[in-house]
Amino acid sequence: MPQFKEIGAPSLDDIRAAAQRIAPHAIVTPLLESASINALTGARVLFKAEVLQKAGSFKFRGACNRLLQLNEEQRKAGVVAFSSGNHALAISTVARQLGIAATIIMPQDAPRTKIDGARNNGATVRLYDRKTDDREAIGREIAGPTGAVIVPPYDDLFIMTGQATVGLEIIDAAQAAGIHVDAVLAACSGGGLVAGVASAVRALSPSTAVYAVEPIAFNELQRSLASGQPEKNPPEAQSICDALQVATPGKLTFAVNRELLAGSLTVTDDEVRHAMRVAFSQLKLVVEPGGAVGLAAVLANKLDLQGKTIVVMLSGGNVDADLYAATLQA
Repeated sequence: MPQFKEIGAPSLDDIRAAAQRIAPHAIVTPLLESASINALTGARVLFKAEVLQKAGSFKFRGACNRLLQLNEEQRKAGVVAFSSGNHALAISTVARQLGIAATIIMPQDAPRTKIDGARNNGATVRLYDRKTDDREAIGREIAGPTGAVIVPPYDDLFIMTGQATVGLEIIDAAQAAGIHVDAVLAACSGGGLVAGVASAVRALSPSTAVYAVEPIAFNELQRSLASGQPEKNPPEAQSICDALQVATPGKLTFAVNRELLAGSLTVTDDEVRHAMRVAFSQLKLVVEPGGAVGLAAVLANKLDLQGKTIVVMLSGGNVDADLYAATLQA
């Protein structure tokens, strides 16, 4: 396995430092288990319930780690972030707690609960069109006159290191319980979560395989891993997984994922809907579409799970009530 520093992955020392840094603010989320899901899959499936994290997703970890490292001058200038939703909620939540002004650039079709949540946290929200606008250019335009710090959703070492604390918690908890984890499944959009998780997991448990899971219409990482270079999704691609829609993998994250991942699995929207219903009925958890892709992959037998111990990330729970109700009633 390559040296982590050479591929831009956060070191274990960096990850442990981030865990200490965010400890006063973030929740150590539980590993949950369902006997019925175990019986259904023939595996022992543990669920890392990041739906219970502050701001409703794992994104709080990266946002917290990043904003806590701003100096006083940077805090006064404020931050600008672009996000399909969960990063927006996380940045706006942390910014409110730290007294930092935040502007969030969000797609017009983002779930209303995420847009309203960012605004309710006191952030200024600017909406854009995913198909015609460049959110990063808008961010530079806003940040330029004020000197605000741009905080990207995934292609940032501080963000990646914050997300890596999830993997640290998974392996620390498993080892404390005497459990060997055969594989970890984590959702992937730009790749910050799965790159961070893989950095921690492979450092602590090198024999544990880490897989990304993507919507089949947004399988840019799967195709990129196959070709060895970043691939793009077509602009007309659509998925119920609003949180997992990016054009191409992040530069920093792809370098890490190319070296550390065992692969990337894909799931359909119908498989995601089924997973959301199972999470509700068996785990009693509200999981948004993008947060349910790992469970969807397990239920759809995307991997040989027989007799293995698998950890599945339930990465977020911020879903519009109407969509969620319609999914449960289908």
